[in-house]
Order: sequence, then structure tokens, then C-alpha cells
Amino acid sequence: MEPVPVRNALTFDVEEYFHAEVFAGVVRPEEWPTMESRVVAVTERLLDILDYAGARATFFVLGWVADRHRGLVQEIDARGHEVACHGYAHRMIHRLRPAEFLEDVSRAKGALEDATGRAVLGYRAPTFSVTRDTLWSLDVLCEAGFRYDSSIYPIVHDRYGIPDAPRFPHRSRTPSGAEITEFPMSTVELMGWRLPVAGGGYFRLAPYAVTRAAIRRLNRREGQPAIVYLHPWEMDPVQPRLPVSPLARLRHSVSIENTEDKLRRMLAEFDFAPAAEVLAEVGLLPSETR
Repeated sequence: MEPVPVRNALTFDVEEYFHAEVFAGVVRPEEWPTMESRVVAVTERLLDILDYAGARATFFVLGWVADRHRGLVQEIDARGHEVACHGYAHRMIHRLRPAEFLEDVSRAKGALEDATGRAVLGYRAPTFSVTRDTLWSLDVLCEAGFRYDSSIYPIVHDRYGIPDAPRFPHRSRTPSGAEITEFPMSTVELMGWRLPVAGGGYFRLAPYAVTRAAIRRLNRREGQPAIVYLHPWEMDPVQPRLPVSPLARLRHSVSIENTEDKLRRMLAEFDFAPAAEVLAEVGLLPSETR
């Protein structure tokens, strides 16, 4: 008997190229309004690609972007995608106190809900900064009214990660005892190692055949949905170059010229849906998500 097809979650973190953590020491927040804005044009091209493929996704939109490009948020919603929250000012959680974090996510959530007229259910932290030291943030997310989080990477990494966290979508208990649904970033296990797959620099760096094999393994062998994540700026090879170290530049731009082609190939081979719908299908969120 053929296995039941698995729908995967397709997600995009909508921010300007200069919001990336690699540029945090180069471009100060007060300089952001003076920088060339490219997020609208590249996100609209991405929306056209999804329309052509008949795919829908979740867009974790930065509140700073929503305040300046309300029409873009409305267009994402009008084209049938889920609008979710990426925080307001792209500040990693460990740099914030709980009250500051609550203000940040509430401000962003309010801007997004005001633009679409819909409840925002999901959150993803800048640079996946829900770590063991910042698990208190899950209680803040519950307080702010979020139903799910997609910030935990169950790997070892120099900036983020909880290596022994569950690998697949689940109900998570917060430090105070509340519950929130978690959709962790996809990994595969190989010879005792957890390897990150299907997103960001990993997606750009690895040959597409590796991504395809990883998603197939998750779907067919483990019966689990993959979650793919990208940033619109990862499809913008002519974005301005900012003065950072060679390693930082490599992290930000490696194989960026191939991202669109890989994305198109992936959309042709796999079934994708917004994260909230995938979570509803596995019984972790109510089905009336839109």
C-alpha cells in the first residue's frame, strides 16, 4: 500500500536584507529607514512563483516591515497565504527582558492583524533565538495570544539551537506550565547526528538532491511533515553588499543565485501548505485556521 501523502509546511521570514543578524554590527536600527528597500519587489516575485506553482505558504512578517509596507501584508493575505509574526525589530530574544519581548511581539502582532483583519496564530523568533536560556519567551508568546511557535532548531549551532529538543511538531510545556504548539525546524538523523535540512543557508549550500532526499526521508520513512524556511532576500542576488567579514558574507550569500531555481524544483515535487494548516492536519491546532 502506498503511504499517505504528507503535506509539508512552506515558510518565509519577511524582512529586509539588512535586517539579517550578520549585519547587526554594521547597520544600526536608526539607519534602517535610510537603506535601500528591496523587500516589496522580491516578495512580490516570490508570490508570483507560488501562484504559478499553486502553492500556499506562511509568511512570518517583521512588524517593522508591516508598518512601512502595509499593502504587502495585505497582498500576502489576499493571495491565500498565512500571515504570521517575526517580531517587530528583529532583535534576538536573549537581548530582551520579558517585558521588552512582550512589547515587541505585541506591537508586531497588532500591526499584522490590523492590516489583514485576521488573528495571527504563529511566531518565529529572529535567528531562531528561542533557546534553552530563553524558554521563558514561550510564556510571553502565550500571554500575547499566539497559538504556535516555530523557532526551535533541534541542533548544535553557534547562534541558536536546543540539541535534544523534539524533532517533529508537538505540544510544548512552557516554564510556567502553559502549553503552546511547537513546529521545530527540520532535521534528519544520520549516524547519531542531527543534520539541519530544508532551510536558509542549508538549503542554499546543499545540492538540491540533498534537500529532496531529506524531505522524502521525513515524509516516507518517518511519516512527518518537513518545514522549509527561506527569506525573500535569499532570492535577491543583486542586493547591496555591506561591509562584513568574509565568513559573514559567505553565510549570507552562499549560492544565493541558485535559490529561485531550487525553490521552483521543490515546489514541483512536493505538496506544501501554510504551517497552521499542516499543524491542524496533525491535530495540533484547530482546523478553522483561515
